Amino acid sequence: MTATQAGPTPTTRSWPPGLPRSLDYPAVPVGSILRAAVRRWGDRPAFVQHEVPLSFTELGRRAHAVANWLADHGIGRGDVVAVHLPNLRQYPAVYYGILLAGATFSPTNPLLPPADLAAQLTDAGAKVVVTLDLVLPAVRALRAGTPVETVIVTGDAHAHDLAARLELAGDEVDLADLLGGDPTDRHLDAGLDPAIDLAHLAYTGGTTGVSKGVELPHRSVVTNVLQSACWTSGSVPARDEAGDVTLRQVCGPEEYPVRLGEGRLINLTPWFHAMGAIGYLNGMVIGGTTTIVHPRFDPVVYVGDAVRYEVTSIGGAPPVFVALLQVPGIADADLSHVRGVSSGAAPLPVPLIERLRQLLPDAVIGEGYGLTEVTMQATGNPSFRSGTRKPGSVGVPVFDTEISIRPLGGGTPLPPGQRGEVCIRGPQVMRGYAHRPAATAEAIDADGWFHTGDVGVLDADGYLSIVDRTKDMLLYKGYNVFPRELEEILFGVPGVAGAAVVGRPDEEAGELPVAYVVRRDDDAGAALTAEFVMAAVNDRVTPYKRLRDVVFIEAIPVSAAGKVLKRELAARERAAASAG
Repeated sequence: MTATQAGPTPTTRSWPPGLPRSLDYPAVPVGSILRAAVRRWGDRPAFVQHEVPLSFTELGRRAHAVANWLADHGIGRGDVVAVHLPNLRQYPAVYYGILLAGATFSPTNPLLPPADLAAQLTDAGAKVVVTLDLVLPAVRALRAGTPVETVIVTGDAHAHDLAARLELAGDEVDLADLLGGDPTDRHLDAGLDPAIDLAHLAYTGGTTGVSKGVELPHRSVVTNVLQSACWTSGSVPARDEAGDVTLRQVCGPEEYPVRLGEGRLINLTPWFHAMGAIGYLNGMVIGGTTTIVHPRFDPVVYVGDAVRYEVTSIGGAPPVFVALLQVPGIADADLSHVRGVSSGAAPLPVPLIERLRQLLPDAVIGEGYGLTEVTMQATGNPSFRSGTRKPGSVGVPVFDTEISIRPLGGGTPLPPGQRGEVCIRGPQVMRGYAHRPAATAEAIDADGWFHTGDVGVLDADGYLSIVDRTKDMLLYKGYNVFPRELEEILFGVPGVAGAAVVGRPDEEAGELPVAYVVRRDDDAGAALTAEFVMAAVNDRVTPYKRLRDVVFIEAIPVSAAGKVLKRELAARERAAASAG
């Protein structure tokens, strides 16, 4: 199976030079990625937090210790271990330890309301949960109604010192007991079938509805790690002397100036999110990148560490870049080592891309696109320096991936230039939704195409642009209004730092397009009025798309993964309509 995007032409260079359209994906468990990285990168810092490094060698030892403790306590193949944590230096050892034990990793957002957490633990059938000491009382309160048998606790103390002891009053287990155990590689995952055994049971973000468990076998995870890492580094999969999977960088420094084993990056993307687990955990490990861990986003601290650690790339969701660009003195900060900027989780508005280009003239700025249901990534803008990146586009299909645009109501594929539902086919597509055969059948058709619910368009060169989500689309007097189009214009209005468009219920029209806007912290932002913003947008769109109101707000609500939570804004509009 090969990518369906058109090959490079004299005016469009979209495919990494010297790389095949199809990769060889070794049939190995995810733990193979760690084993090869430990041999290859050794004492190089893998993760740093509170100025304390964790080398690749120590990461391997700690991960095997976690795996052996789990195995000695009856946790192995087929068992689900939920990880209810923010990003911490010890998180990678927990993640790989679960997989090395042969168990299934099920990430959970530490900010989930207790009822939602209990529902997810129950749906996943989690026997073990690894949680944070700060939220332990809530976990204790809900535990009895879930399948959880063992609670393992960690905290910021372990980020400083992996041997630190926590004060625990109940029957919970201190993560230090696991991290300090037998570091021997017992090859507990040797009997796994990568095509069948689950590596991840990951839950959808729930930004528009109820979260569903996405079943991802080891093969899917390894495949998408390789698709993503090879795409961004100009590499192909390789085996080391022990047969474990690593990368061979075949493209030169003129196209990929950051070489394997030389990258430095601050990570904000939650590891409980698909982009975090695949791109910013496994992707960093396989590429030998040093990752500075920031559990929470402080834009000023971020810029300070970016300068201090001479980061080579910056990644995150659009709200991260919006905030960074507003840091006082950002234009004078020494970010000269940055060679790449990668955005995901939500579309990056074109005006924001232009501002990033001005700030980081030596960096390649690109977007990718994917979903939890395709493990993580499906498309990407070219990462090589001479490649063609089209602003507003999320790039072309990565290795062995096909993109098709179908009519929103179903039907045969549409020609280039016409918008419709984005459908994806490739080896990284999920096995299905856990316990939901009907939902699986609705999402994945008989030919293996996953129907995303996103609205997009392919151009003649095979570049995909995401127009909106079908669930975000508004109906105004029978006309389809896509908020994304209006939001692009809003981001270009002087003084606008953030924006989101939702529908306001209206008996006559159905839904009225309403913009929620965050003012920039400057003179242009202070001068913004609702009338000015509406005029700036409405002069550029057809009458049925026009904004009917502008509401100024302190911050656009976003998930921990950086996705705009439009459901909260829409609920606010519904509540106001009911009250009126």
